Parts: sequence; C-alpha cells; structure tokens
Amino acid sequence: MSNGVVWLVVAIAFGGSWLVKRWLASTYKKWSRVPNTFGVTGAQTAAAILKGKGVNNVRIEKVRGKLTDHYDPARDILRLSRTNHDSTSVAAMAVSAHEAGHAIQDYRDDIRLRLRKWFVPFAAMGGRLSPWFIGGAFIFSSDFLLRLGAFMLAGTMIFQLLTLPVEFNASKRALDNLEALGLADPAQRKGTRQVLTAAALTYVAAAATSIAWVATLFLMGRSRG
Repeated sequence: MSNGVVWLVVAIAFGGSWLVKRWLASTYKKWSRVPNTFGVTGAQTAAAILKGKGVNNVRIEKVRGKLTDHYDPARDILRLSRTNHDSTSVAAMAVSAHEAGHAIQDYRDDIRLRLRKWFVPFAAMGGRLSPWFIGGAFIFSSDFLLRLGAFMLAGTMIFQLLTLPVEFNASKRALDNLEALGLADPAQRKGTRQVLTAAALTYVAAAATSIAWVATLFLMGRSRG
C-alpha cells in the first residue's frame, strides 16, 4: 500500500472524528440554551434517577470544566460539570441522566461495564507505551518496533470498542429513566435524543480512529517488510 493511501485513511479517520466532535459541541450548545419543561437541574435529575432505582451509595459532585461529566466507579461518585450540575437546560438533563445510567450499570454489575473495567489496565499500558515503540520504529527504521507499537495500540482500540455498548446502553437507560420519572416532555424529546446521540457518536469516532491507526501501522510495517 502506498504512503499516499495510508495517510488518506488516517486523514479520513481524523477528519470524521473532528466533524463528530464539532457536531457534539454544536448540538450541546443549542440545547444548553433551551430550559427543560420541568425546571430541574442536572444534579436533581441524576439524584431522582438514582433514588428511583434504589442506588443510594453514589455521591453527586460538581467539577470544573465543560462536558467533564463522568461516573467514577472506583469511588461511587457521579461528577457533573458546573454547567450541567446547576443548569436546568435540556442538554444538562440529558447528560446527567446518561451519567446516572453508568452508576446504575455499576450498581447492577452490568457485564458490559465489567468487561470494560477489566480491560482498563491493558488500555492504559498500551496508551503509555505505544508512542514510544512507534517513535522508536521511525527513528531506528525498525519494523519490529512498528508492529509492537501497533499491537500495544490495539489494547486501546479494544477498550474503545468495549466502551461502545456501555455508552449506548447508558443513553438508552437515560431515556427510559426520564420517561419513567415523567421528565420526558414529548416536545423536548428530540433535543434529549440529539444530545445523547451526538455524545455516543464521539465514542464511535474515537474507536474508528483507533482502528484506522492500528490498521495503518500494520500495513506500513508490511509494506516495508
């Protein structure tokens, strides 16, 4: 495979990832300006969902940053960014419901979340070591180091693939839980779905980028062999 084709694949993967991130930012910005019908904040949304599912061991905290929302299973803490924690927007409600979905997954020992948690050390090791192997491959013109770097990067790729069902399930739980609590205004359901879909697609884009990188490195190593 020619270098031109290889870099075209990389450019398409990164270009697609960039477009998805821009769409997420645009979608979030649009619906963060629209107040939800019920006047509940993101923190109140998450708390109501957790209480409704009998999850009483999770603490909700406010953190700095924009879209830094996440659930920490090691400490049983659901962290919401300042804008979503205190906001009564449709976007804040959607994001908070999604993160509450992760807490419920953990509480119920969901197999998808368990598999992802099990693979975290491998992904972390691959993320730390692969740049060194890949850099060394180009410095020393070593096909062995290039393939080793691709193998290490594959750990991150597998982790991102395992993340997809976790994220899609959390979004589905978010919609179902909002419906169950009577917090799903039909007129605003479109906005909730758009925010959750845009967020999920960022993980799809990240996985696609990793696949493209791994495939590219293996192909480069083979073409040099």
